[in-house]
Amino acid sequence: MSSLEHPGIRKVAEALPPATAARIVVLPDAARTAAAAAQAVGVQVGAIANSLVFAAVRDGEAAPLLVLTSGAHRADTSLVAALVGADAVKRADPEFVREHTGQVIGGVSPVGHPAPIETVVDESLSGYEEIWAAAGHPHAVYPTTFADLVALTGGRVAAVSA
Repeated sequence: MSSLEHPGIRKVAEALPPATAARIVVLPDAARTAAAAAQAVGVQVGAIANSLVFAAVRDGEAAPLLVLTSGAHRADTSLVAALVGADAVKRADPEFVREHTGQVIGGVSPVGHPAPIETVVDESLSGYEEIWAAAGHPHAVYPTTFADLVALTGGRVAAVSA
């Protein structure tokens, strides 16, 4: 089985427009961090869209929240909680991430999840002509644009770091 046949990558490819899916790149080494991904594809770390899954807690109930942040920034969870009206936003554990995305930490894509996930897109990503995101596996990435990232995810554009 080739890496492009991996179930996680295949689900992402199915969720992307065909022209974008055709540009999925399978890397020889895992790119679990923005720095590793940037080095692998030859771009600035800020042009990497980190897919961070959080547990947004509202009235004691945790729901998944996807924050797509520039690799050059860290998400401010207090700021993000206020943006989405949550009591708290906490880093999700690996089981929570897999349950809600069908993907593993280090390879979570902005798309291809079992069900839609509330998404916030870091406005600083708009400063890059091309953005790279994970494609459902730590070895897979794809290029996209800020406008396409927002449109495909239905995400709300906001500042996610102070």
